[in-house]
Amino acid sequence: MSETKAELAGITFAIITVSDRSARGEREDLSGPELKHFVEERGGQVVFMAVVPDEKEAIRGKLLELCAAPDAPEIILTTGGTGVSPRDVTPEATKEVIEKEVPGLAEAMRAESLKKTPMAALSRAVCGIKNKTLIINLPGSVRGARENLEAVLPALAHAAEILRGKISDCQESVHLGHHQHHRQGQEGEKKS
Repeated sequence: MSETKAELAGITFAIITVSDRSARGEREDLSGPELKHFVEERGGQVVFMAVVPDEKEAIRGKLLELCAAPDAPEIILTTGGTGVSPRDVTPEATKEVIEKEVPGLAEAMRAESLKKTPMAALSRAVCGIKNKTLIINLPGSVRGARENLEAVLPALAHAAEILRGKISDCQESVHLGHHQHHRQGQEGEKKS
């Protein structure tokens, strides 16, 4: 398995496409399958995919259902509904579900997107935790969804390890290249 392939190894994902037109069958969902390909290409396992309309209760209900399942995915990716149109309610639905917000992920996605388009400032994406599942709102466009996921990719394996109790702190993470540096710094503090 190549290094790229292993980035998400062993992590389970669910993907929810939020789109009125796709939910009605009027437009093919392209972002969901693209995210599935992206995740699987890096060793992750997509265990659930769905398309829901741009309705807060439908989004909220699906998120709650997935997070409460005995085999809940470690990460849920939503794609769509993060903009400023009246029908864009994915962030509101997500905020009603999560117990802890993880603003750094959304900030990282917006910062990376702003390098490509000033319209990224209009993204209202939210990221947070419900039970032991990390929920990440992504844009609805294929390119935007992929670019935003790439922006936070380095943090996902570590987040999943912590949420599932596989590790308790960054010293134990096999996914962090700087963990040796962190450990050496702490050992230096103990000697003082």
